[in-house]
Amino acid sequence: MPDSRNGSSYDSVNNGFFEIQYKENGVYLTVHSPVGKGKAVEVNDVISRLAQKKISYDKEMVEYAVQKAVNTPVKIGEPQEELVLDASINVNISADKMKATMVIKPPDGGRMLTKEEIMEILKNNGVRYGINESTLESVSKYPVYNEIILIAEGTPPTNGQNGKVEFHFDLNKERKPTVLEDGRVDFRELNLIESVRKGQVLCSLIPPLPGAPGRTVEDTEVPALNGKPAVLPKGKNVEITEDGQNLIAGIDGQVNYTDGKVNVFANYEVPADVDNSTGNISFVGNVIIRGNVLSGFIVEAGGSVEVMGVVEAAVIKADGDIILRRGMQGLGKGLLKSGGDIIAKYIENSIIEAKGDIKAEAIMHSNVKCGNKLELSGKKGLLIGGKCKVGKEISAKVIGSYLATHTDVEVGVDPQIKEHYKELRDEIRKIEEDLVKTDQAITILKKLEATGKMSPEKQELMAKSVRTKIYYSNRLNQLKEELVITEQKLQREADGKVRVFDHIYPGTKVTIGTSMMYVKEDLQYCTLYRDGADIRVGPIDK
Repeated sequence: MPDSRNGSSYDSVNNGFFEIQYKENGVYLTVHSPVGKGKAVEVNDVISRLAQKKISYDKEMVEYAVQKAVNTPVKIGEPQEELVLDASINVNISADKMKATMVIKPPDGGRMLTKEEIMEILKNNGVRYGINESTLESVSKYPVYNEIILIAEGTPPTNGQNGKVEFHFDLNKERKPTVLEDGRVDFRELNLIESVRKGQVLCSLIPPLPGAPGRTVEDTEVPALNGKPAVLPKGKNVEITEDGQNLIAGIDGQVNYTDGKVNVFANYEVPADVDNSTGNISFVGNVIIRGNVLSGFIVEAGGSVEVMGVVEAAVIKADGDIILRRGMQGLGKGLLKSGGDIIAKYIENSIIEAKGDIKAEAIMHSNVKCGNKLELSGKKGLLIGGKCKVGKEISAKVIGSYLATHTDVEVGVDPQIKEHYKELRDEIRKIEEDLVKTDQAITILKKLEATGKMSPEKQELMAKSVRTKIYYSNRLNQLKEELVITEQKLQREADGKVRVFDHIYPGTKVTIGTSMMYVKEDLQYCTLYRDGADIRVGPIDK
């Protein structure tokens, strides 16, 4: 019988092994070579077993048997009486006490342990809860030696649900200009400002729910985390009611939810241009400018900025939205930086950054960074020149120009994460199918065993099936843990698309994730999307 099987659980049935035989003229060692990619026997494996058996041996002959005389009996010691060893069990409990594994060391001249004996060893090692009786019964009859076997699992606690904040105003107010019948866009009627009155309830607290405790394999209780109470998102010009359950407006003004805080902003109005007569403007609330913003001036706001006229090579920064009723001619120096959305009729030769969406009728020769969606609509719907980096989607009528103006658009995320996610799901599905087949085989063989019709071949098949089930179960646990981590990454990422409702011209470079494509011919009414490592051109409704 084999004395040792070495190597990883991945291909252990093909690993090399060795036999120790006691003969009248001495003790002999036979080392068997591995099959395929199986692991070969190492000298230390043999010496460890010889020490267990308390065999006096010649080390040089042991090394010779392992390295040179494979599959050939080699005398390693003088005649001696065999020390009989029964199978033994090594038990390991994970650091979090939620899993217990065991490794069965094969008998040497002795016998395999019974189910009851294994159970007693588990209990002596502290494993008293969540023991898998089916696995225990299978391995006691059909031993799987030198493999890590998951034998017990605790019950994890179910954490309570955290409290929530219920908002009583519109967090997702649609910031979309009205498209007129003739195709023009009315940037004057946007209805973006939601006004509130002093004392109006803005949000309320929903209480948390308690959790349910779990249990470790050592049969000790694992306390659950109760849900944490939510915190009212108190910002500027708001108050918490005496019972601590509601947030109310402290003044009349515009309600705004930015960076996790609810604010109510008063408005600061500039009746004409921002120029030498006003200087730079910095205000904690909303800024409304009735005229233009001239070159070289800076406007900063804790709320939103709305400009009725034209913005030149100026700088506008807002924690909320930036709304340009007309547009911006930045002369390569103008900057718009918004913690929310940017809406303008046109933007030219400027630097634009928005955490949310950007909506305009035309953007030309500008550097654009947009956290969510870039939408170019209206009569022109034009994106020409410059470089655009957009988180989720670009939607435009025309990208580039018939003069092949270099236009660089980049959208979406690395496709490798999604591909890895798909591979994990496919492998999990395949292993789950194989595990079902293995269980079915074991069930059939157990029925044969019950009728006393188990041939030696069927017994060997049963042993192999049990070993296969142990491997599949371990691999499935590893894959599911990796799948959870990958899903978390995917939740933080987004696929990218470029939708074109008229033309996308040559001279345009499109990057989606790590995939790149140069447009070499005029494309019309299409969607550019990522397919594996490539960028495909599909219909507009793709």
